[in-house]
Amino acid sequence: MFQFNFTRRFLAVGAFWVLASLATQAQQPSPPPPPVAPPAEPQTKTSTEPLPQQKTPAITSTTGLVHLVATVMDRHRDFVTDLDQADFKVLEDGAPQDIRYFGRETDLPLRIGVLLDTSNSIRPRLDFEKDAALDFLQHVLRRNKDQAFVMTFDNEPEVIQDYTGDLALLTDAIRKQRAGGGTALNDAIYRAAEKLVNPPVPKGANPEIRRVLVVISDGNDNLSDHALSEAVDSTIRAEAVMYCISTNTDWLALDGDKPRKIHVEGGDKVLEQFADQSGGRVFYPYKVDDLAQSFVDIGDELRSQYFIAYSPNNPQASGQYRKIDVQIDRKGLQVRTRKGYYATSPTSPLQPGK
Repeated sequence: MFQFNFTRRFLAVGAFWVLASLATQAQQPSPPPPPVAPPAEPQTKTSTEPLPQQKTPAITSTTGLVHLVATVMDRHRDFVTDLDQADFKVLEDGAPQDIRYFGRETDLPLRIGVLLDTSNSIRPRLDFEKDAALDFLQHVLRRNKDQAFVMTFDNEPEVIQDYTGDLALLTDAIRKQRAGGGTALNDAIYRAAEKLVNPPVPKGANPEIRRVLVVISDGNDNLSDHALSEAVDSTIRAEAVMYCISTNTDWLALDGDKPRKIHVEGGDKVLEQFADQSGGRVFYPYKVDDLAQSFVDIGDELRSQYFIAYSPNNPQASGQYRKIDVQIDRKGLQVRTRKGYYATSPTSPLQPGK
């Protein structure tokens, strides 16, 4: 019994001293954390020397840079694909800019929106349009790399197949279409541009893509809620290159073997405005066979372009529209790219790949 009481007192005394020690430690202030060194200033590569002709730079991030896709043609309207960075000059609101990235026949993944006019006015040519659109997708889409969505528009736009690289799904959606109703062209372009702003991101470290809109229409609109200016602005903000295939055969004539538009009016002016602002172009098929050739020409052009990225000398994100002018030093060449952009986000330092 004595031994048991002694043990209990010994444990009680030990517990008392342990609790007292913990209480004393809790009252003592904790030592201050060691000072954190400020982050090192990011190093920006300022060299603008032309890139080696045989090698395209690896791109890890071009966030904050202005991206351009340029097409260069000679007097015979043949693509010129042997130019170097030194042959190009980029002006923004008249001020020269430093090109930070340059590449020929860029291999960036494509995100393509195909817009089919399924209104009553297109009924006689709808089957041929579907065949030509499918032929285009079959030749352009690269497996496990590119993706496309298909949208029809008559009384209102409708996505009949969302982004996919599966040609079977795209084919099935296009084949099922029928013609009927009015034309809501502006609404369709506005909605398609919204989809191109946030497309599926490629796997891997490089998120860069090329955005393309292919529109088959006569350019007329009688049902849209959005104005023409809103539709044009939407393509500029989406950084999408727009190719338009006109279904209007008025004022068309053959110039040799190629159709030529003698006089442009009405809906054709609308299509040319879309194409001009985005750096694309308008095709005027003279007969049904020319429709397929128009799609072939678009595919050829997508593989014959230059990728240019520059960091604006004016980094302010004012939200204002800035004009872009790309010039070529060689005579007799014509360069085509988008006409400008809205400065809505701050620029970031260049971080080239190694």
